[in-house]
Amino acid sequence: ILSEAKDVRGLFKKQTGGRGQFGDAVLTVSPITEEEAEAQELKYKNGVVFVDKIAGGVIPREFIPSVETGARNAAVSGVLGGYPLINIKVELVFGSYHDVDSSQVAFEQAGSLAFREAVMKAKPALLEPIMKLSVTTPDEYFGTVSGDISSRRGHIVDSELRGVVRIITAEVPLSEMFGYTTTLRSMTQGRATSSMEPAEYRVMPDSLKEAVLAEG
Repeated sequence: ILSEAKDVRGLFKKQTGGRGQFGDAVLTVSPITEEEAEAQELKYKNGVVFVDKIAGGVIPREFIPSVETGARNAAVSGVLGGYPLINIKVELVFGSYHDVDSSQVAFEQAGSLAFREAVMKAKPALLEPIMKLSVTTPDEYFGTVSGDISSRRGHIVDSELRGVVRIITAEVPLSEMFGYTTTLRSMTQGRATSSMEPAEYRVMPDSLKEAVLAEG
């Protein structure tokens, strides 16, 4: 997610012939990285930090783990195309319960409902894997190789000339790299070599996000 969503309520209320179901949880969600969580001494598990801020017994203690379970399960199933969510801080800030109808199941549902709605308000983004690309090429092909990298939404972070050989370091989305080795050989008459390794995940541009979700 790209922003914070405050005080989003998830209310699960069901009444049948007998005992009903009632769970009410209010969540605030915000972005957080694993490094930030560690610095704040918060438990970062499967991409999610859960913080219990309930005071005054508005939700009985035995139901709070159920809210966390509901939120974490919703993070795994995702809200955009079924992709899991990561780097999210979830704060349980308020809620209410019913003496008879409240249960662990009801609060798990309430946690899930609140989480999904909060995330949609917090501008969820799709992340894509970025690769570190190293290319060794005769310098005469530098312009051609660098232009091709740019056309793949990549950018060059370093370029070093060693004699007549140019060593290029770039960052390029993995989705743009299929068939790259063949293309590179063709551009340089087989005289360039390349290697790739994972670098990080970054937010996917909106135009591509819409295309990916449409395909999904």
